[in-house]
Amino acid sequence: MEFCVFTEPQQGYSYDALLRSAQTAERLGFDGWFRSDHYLKMGDFFSGEPGPTDAWTTLAGFARETSRLRLGTLVSSVTYRYPGVLAIQVAQVDQMSGGRAELGLGTGWYAEEHAAYGIPFPEKRFGLLEEQLQIVTGLWSTPPGRAFDFAGEHYTLTDSPASPKPVQSRVPVIVGGGGPKRTPELAAKYATEYNIGFVDEEKVMAAFGRVRAAADAIGRPADGLRYSVAQPTVVGRTEQEFQRRAAAIGADPAQLRRLNLGGTVSEVVDRIGRFQQMGAARVYLQVIDVADEDHLELLAAEVLRQFR
Repeated sequence: MEFCVFTEPQQGYSYDALLRSAQTAERLGFDGWFRSDHYLKMGDFFSGEPGPTDAWTTLAGFARETSRLRLGTLVSSVTYRYPGVLAIQVAQVDQMSGGRAELGLGTGWYAEEHAAYGIPFPEKRFGLLEEQLQIVTGLWSTPPGRAFDFAGEHYTLTDSPASPKPVQSRVPVIVGGGGPKRTPELAAKYATEYNIGFVDEEKVMAAFGRVRAAADAIGRPADGLRYSVAQPTVVGRTEQEFQRRAAAIGADPAQLRRLNLGGTVSEVVDRIGRFQQMGAARVYLQVIDVADEDHLELLAAEVLRQFR
């Protein structure tokens, strides 16, 4: 099983703070470092200062300042970038990192951040997502020397040189969410990984089942996708330490324990084990307080080692 650190920088962390987190994660043996792609803080507990950092700008920097970690978004919104530009950005980060980039792509949902920064936020976005998935993967897979054309409802590309190419023969593409029909269909058709986050075990199992069924329906081996879980993660060596860490990020300890990866080490290990039994091959540990390096130390020493 793979373990990735997953952060929420829009809550108020500078590039330097994020870099320390990524380099610590690499030193401790985590498999990847992923970040949200948001431009506005959520809730009133955090100040959001010094302001947002751009996801792909951050990852480009990390591509040169780490050597092993997988680097990606969970997830980028289709409202932020034209698909041709996004394909170039991700391919360049893949080149800069020696083939370590991964793209999580979704519809976007946070209307307030779009209003705050003048980003259009159409009411219907699944069509944008499907066309962006088609275009990004199509640009990357077009043979060198061949042109790529696309004519859709939302985007048109004419005689594109389909470059630059990523280093990886296929950049991993992550599609996530709990939608009952469209999301499983898009994951089965375009993704290398399906992710479900922030829900209880019963909903995780049901979501995995829907994606497997969608893959079967189009003749794709259901095991050809990787299945993953993303969960808010707060762990303590003791109950007191768990409670302290939950309070530091304004989280409800009872909810963390009931729905997410919260509690003492043994509780969290047990829940991850159940996710593994459901078919999860990767877990994204959402760590809000990126300055708490001792938290990462604890996770590496007491949680990761039990699955390695």
